[in-house]
Amino acid sequence: MDERGALALLDSELEAVGDDAAVIDGLVVTTDMLHDRTDFPDGTTRYTAGWRSVGASLSDVAAMGAEATAAVAAYAAPAFDEAELLAFVRGASDVCAAVDAQYVGGDLDEHQEFTVATTAIGRTDAPVPRSGARPGDRVCVTGTLGRTAAALELFERAASADGQEATQLQERANDLFQFSPRVAAGRALAPHATAMMDSSDGLARSLHQLAESSDCGFALDSERVPIDDAVLEVAADDAEALELATTFGEDFELVATVPEESIEAVRDATNVSISVIGTVLERDDGITLDGESLADSGYTHG
Repeated sequence: MDERGALALLDSELEAVGDDAAVIDGLVVTTDMLHDRTDFPDGTTRYTAGWRSVGASLSDVAAMGAEATAAVAAYAAPAFDEAELLAFVRGASDVCAAVDAQYVGGDLDEHQEFTVATTAIGRTDAPVPRSGARPGDRVCVTGTLGRTAAALELFERAASADGQEATQLQERANDLFQFSPRVAAGRALAPHATAMMDSSDGLARSLHQLAESSDCGFALDSERVPIDDAVLEVAADDAEALELATTFGEDFELVATVPEESIEAVRDATNVSISVIGTVLERDDGITLDGESLADSGYTHG
């Protein structure tokens, strides 16, 4: 098979799968690749890079409603610094421990740009796809939205600051970058959710992807969108805060559709906040926010 044929096959397979991870006889497998230029702003510590890169793959496991079991990472850099490498491994190990999984190693290589490729493994007998949303279901999101947008703004401010102020801004930005993969929430949602994915591409784009897979529409209420406090601190006004929370992406919260009668059961089963932000409609009704069409806007992978 030539390169063109291989790419065509890959495209068709991705379209056919469509979900956040592959599921093979109950085994959930997913992989991600992150790069210094596009994914790790200046000031990102190697600990945060380890946490965030492995966490991104664990989030895909969570989006399937699966138990996370293990993760590996391939680490490439122009040169190896022992302290940086150990910090990366600590971050990767700590994010795994936070979701009761194990970091079980990986590979090292030289590369002109700091690059990380991660794979996470989970298990479930009843994966939740993107394709099951039904009119009348409620649209739910875990946690708060906009952490990454706020983190990047703080990284930029740190680059223009000096001394203690720069250090404090970088520390705050790194804390925001270390998101919590919603594995426990995903497992709590799984028995009830009709469709689910994570918000790595942003809330708006996630809803467009869910609508495409489930052949449905959505009506959202902006007042119910859970905007992270950090966004409110960095945004110029409420309108910008809402824009960042709904379109910036890379927050790795879960977006799920749940029958209304199951909402309280889901909330009782997890200690993560579950916000009901809208309702599933027929496809012809489109996707709206406060009655206005919601554009397919979100994170673009570099």
